[in-house]
Amino acid sequence: MRRRRTGIAAALCLAGCSAPQAIEGPVRIGQMAYVGGPRVMPERVIEDSRCPVRTTCVWAGRVVLRATIYGGAWSKPMDLILGVPVDVADGKLTLVAVTPARDAGRSARDASSRFAFAFQGGY
Repeated sequence: MRRRRTGIAAALCLAGCSAPQAIEGPVRIGQMAYVGGPRVMPERVIEDSRCPVRTTCVWAGRVVLRATIYGGAWSKPMDLILGVPVDVADGKLTLVAVTPARDAGRSARDASSRFAFAFQGGY
């Protein structure tokens, strides 16, 4: 009986230990961000049409990020647009920054890109 309990406890620990650790602050693709309520995991950049630095553009462009939002016992994939709040649970979630700025030949699809989020609500 003791061996069976130890095996179950080990399996539960492995399942819990394999979940990504949530980070407060900017994260990369595949990292989990904690934003004061929900957790957000960026999965991929769908669009990066931002105007490159040191250029003049008619339209500033945008970034569209596919992310999974986690809250308690639920999760939901969503497309987040830089600077546009979306309804999540009892508040608004916003992709507030994508760094570094777009440069000629570099976009948010680069592995070095980081994504920052803000959550307002949850009162």
